[in-house]
Amino acid sequence: MNHSITVQAPAKLNLALSVGKRRADGMHPICSWMVTVDLCDELVLKRLENGRLSRYAILWHGEAKRRSEINWSITKDLAVRAHLELEKEVGRALPVQMKLEKRIPVGGGLGGGSSDAAAMLRGANELFELGLSMDELAEVGARLGSDVPFLVHGGSAIVEGVGGRVTRHPTLPVVHAVVAFPMAWCPTALVYGLFDELGEGGLRAGKVSALAKGGPVAADAPFNDLAEAAIRAAPRLGDDLRALSDLAERPAHVSGSGSSIFVICDDEIHAGGLAAAVEKQLGLPAVSVKAVG
Repeated sequence: MNHSITVQAPAKLNLALSVGKRRADGMHPICSWMVTVDLCDELVLKRLENGRLSRYAILWHGEAKRRSEINWSITKDLAVRAHLELEKEVGRALPVQMKLEKRIPVGGGLGGGSSDAAAMLRGANELFELGLSMDELAEVGARLGSDVPFLVHGGSAIVEGVGGRVTRHPTLPVVHAVVAFPMAWCPTALVYGLFDELGEGGLRAGKVSALAKGGPVAADAPFNDLAEAAIRAAPRLGDDLRALSDLAERPAHVSGSGSSIFVICDDEIHAGGLAAAVEKQLGLPAVSVKAVG
């Protein structure tokens, strides 16, 4: 029996994001091509004896490029909430000691918190030998956030509705990119509110699916219906987006509702060199990433 486990929680990139008009329940349907990349938070879980109280620690990893204050309550952390939700699902306590070391910026549109939750579900399932399938874990994850079901599996998938419909791809696309982290704040609710004010919205599921089936991802192929709203929420984001595009000599894109931005690169060497140039010439924290399953 394992008494401890380390689980990687990868970030996601929205290579395509189409957003529909707000529904009567206040939610916006989406159709998005999501891919997990090798920028990861790290979750270490230790199984405690029955009857012990769980304890949790959240801190920044030494390699984190963009840090912010960890000022949310433990009970609101998505990894902790995932643990509590899993205990409800199985009807018993699952006492753990958790250490979460974050590399993924908070509020960066990269799904960091959701991936932490997914990692907790996978890790606790293995640690306590619960025997839940990945689909069952995804159902638990759907109660926590729209990105969690996809991130339970990871890899490449088309995600639709409010995150619950995930069509996984059998193969992983070859994606190399640079992700940069502007000093910009794009609250999701504000971005969606500005999206509504812009009067746009109309799902382009066909365009998303066509991009996902088109072989290698061209630098100008990604699109994001929330990009303009994110820039309105944080005008500096627009400046950084233009500066990154100019430096890379190819389009830069917004991931999710912002504020992280990315450029598709030719290969790993290209991505590594561009990331270094972004940090040196633009003063923006940046990392090179590749798609991972």
